[in-house]
Amino acid sequence: MSLDAITFDLDDTLWHNGPVMAHAEPTHYQWLGEQIDALKIVSTPLAEAFPLEAYQRHRQALMRRFPLQRGDHSWIRERAMFEILVEHGLPRTEAERWAAAGFEQFMALRHTITPYPEVAPMFEAWARRYRLGIITNGNVDVRRLSLDHHFDAIILAGEMHAPKPDSRPFLSALARLGAQPYRALHVGDSWEEDVLPAQRLGMHAVWIDAKDEGERELPPRVTRVTHVRELPGIVAQLDRRQT
Repeated sequence: MSLDAITFDLDDTLWHNGPVMAHAEPTHYQWLGEQIDALKIVSTPLAEAFPLEAYQRHRQALMRRFPLQRGDHSWIRERAMFEILVEHGLPRTEAERWAAAGFEQFMALRHTITPYPEVAPMFEAWARRYRLGIITNGNVDVRRLSLDHHFDAIILAGEMHAPKPDSRPFLSALARLGAQPYRALHVGDSWEEDVLPAQRLGMHAVWIDAKDEGERELPPRVTRVTHVRELPGIVAQLDRRQT
């Protein structure tokens, strides 16, 4: 019995996300500081009163204050900007407006990604044979990407207040794809957040060991690779095994 569905993580699975975030994080906050300083509402520059590290610490504190929303990175990020701007001295309406603008600036930078060159051809081939889905803890809006038309289900686990490794985003994806776990494959770079929850549900899993954490004892239905380019061979093997 062949595979029916394949689900994917996004960041560090379909592209290298480190450089994207390393650029987006300071750049959007610098942009926000420049806009706020230009208003001349407060004499002290935002970056002096609340440097980037303070903004990052504020996000961590928000995750502790609002544990149910800790996985909703979009909400956490915009809320942190809002609270910092209020503390900096902006009226709440202005703080709300500029926090939203700062978040949109971040999202524009967040989506300057380049999928690995093997990704698009794989999806072109697989979309004709399998139902495809996304299960991510991140806040990438797949609709902004050229790959969006390939997916039958897109699960933003943080926004549903059940970030991976919670089983609910996997179950939701399987339900939307109309697939049984034993006929589905999940692909991701995180051992804890992708591989183990998928495997425990009875799905097949491919661990993209992009950080080269090394060989380890693999549970049943789990395969380790180091790059997404190895996936077509693995998928073909799984189909042959189940036929």
